[in-house]
Amino acid sequence: MTDPRTARIAQFYTSITPASLAQIPDIYATEARFKDPFNDVQGHRDITRVFAHMFDTVAEPRFEVLSTHTQGDEAWLTWNFRLQRANAPLVIHGATRILFDAQGRVSLHRDYWDPAEELYSKVPVLGAFVRWLTRRLSATR
Repeated sequence: MTDPRTARIAQFYTSITPASLAQIPDIYATEARFKDPFNDVQGHRDITRVFAHMFDTVAEPRFEVLSTHTQGDEAWLTWNFRLQRANAPLVIHGATRILFDAQGRVSLHRDYWDPAEELYSKVPVLGAFVRWLTRRLSATR
């Protein structure tokens, strides 16, 4: 049985649109912290700004929640983030750690994903360098 708090946040992400960003005060605590490889912000205004920026800069963004696990006030979600690029779709694999407050709202949202593997290595020119550097640093090369 899925925890209702976790189901709510998973549903929010799988159906997120620019219009649904108005729900952030219902989903996130007033002083919630949001951290990912590019952002470390706190509060409704800045969290909303992060997602609005996503919609402004990424074509057809979509989250697909693959699994959830909740224990007490902590939840983990694994996901795919899909977006459209000019030459091909891109899928970023990641996980999110969520802490809930006493009201069931998100007080901490921490995304874990590897920008080098999931993003930089797929960018022309930069990707070749990242792949070379990864091979160079690998113990199994």
